[in-house]
Amino acid sequence: MSTGLARARAVRALSQVGLSSADLVRADSVTNEVWTTPHYVVRVNRDASPRLYREAVLSQVLPPEVGYPPIVQHGGDLGSDWLVLERVRGVPLSRAWPSMTQTQRRRAVSQIAQRLKAIHNTFCPRLDGLGAAPHLLDPAPTGAQAVMRLLESIDEAARLPHVDPAVMGETADMVTELCGALDPFDVPTVVHGDLTFENVMWDGSDVSAMLDFEFARPGPPDLDLDVLLRFVSLPQLHVAADYEAQTRAEDYADVPWWLAEDYPELFAHPRQFDRSRVYSLAWDVREMLAFPPHDTVRNLHRHHPYRRLTNVLRGTSYLDRLNGAVVHEF
Repeated sequence: MSTGLARARAVRALSQVGLSSADLVRADSVTNEVWTTPHYVVRVNRDASPRLYREAVLSQVLPPEVGYPPIVQHGGDLGSDWLVLERVRGVPLSRAWPSMTQTQRRRAVSQIAQRLKAIHNTFCPRLDGLGAAPHLLDPAPTGAQAVMRLLESIDEAARLPHVDPAVMGETADMVTELCGALDPFDVPTVVHGDLTFENVMWDGSDVSAMLDFEFARPGPPDLDLDVLLRFVSLPQLHVAADYEAQTRAEDYADVPWWLAEDYPELFAHPRQFDRSRVYSLAWDVREMLAFPPHDTVRNLHRHHPYRRLTNVLRGTSYLDRLNGAVVHEF
């Protein structure tokens, strides 16, 4: 991707709202082009979807305690729409985390929990155009209805080269067996949708903002728990490349337990482990289709979605470890 063209898009967005592009600096981002000035942030969508428009709509109903930055303006066309926001103090929490004290980390998780409660108590407005949600699950009165698209995708994945149809048959059986734990799956309140510490800002003493609601949608709150547990178990897969080497799972080991203390309702469903397994499979099947295996499962990288899915089936995933099992992944 041409940095010159990306910069031109950011400059154009700023000019359309009458703001200077002096001191414009590119920032790390996984899904968008992101640029900053001393006072503003420009996010430019390069995906053929209205996800930044969706975020602009949602921002109007998020309560102040969430800490979403004020929007200056949204504009642009499908596949190149943009948001200009006021810049908030701080750095991504995942960047600060390796050097934070245990007391600071505990404080950050407590503040995240309070902001999450505010998000999960917010009725979701109509947000069209998400496209492929991070989980292959759809709002429905019953879990059996919610997993229909997931089961279709499992069948599609079974036909991929290097994929064992018997493994995908086991996956379908597990989803069918456990889907009742999702009843009902048509909760009308907001989930963030991409809850990693990349999308939380830390100013050195407090959480200053929660960002990037482009995958937000209505859903049960523990969808955010699923994303967060994946992040804290495999954090190096979710951070910018320049600090991947400093990002270690052991530094996040206490996060789930702290969150459970501050937000026990998030863990309170009597079949929480079953729900988490369905969520994990729904995520990994989507990623399998996006990144098909190039070899048999044992020869893939240990974090490839096909291997992660197999670990869930075998009871050797990070979910089993968090649930108290002694896990030896193959």
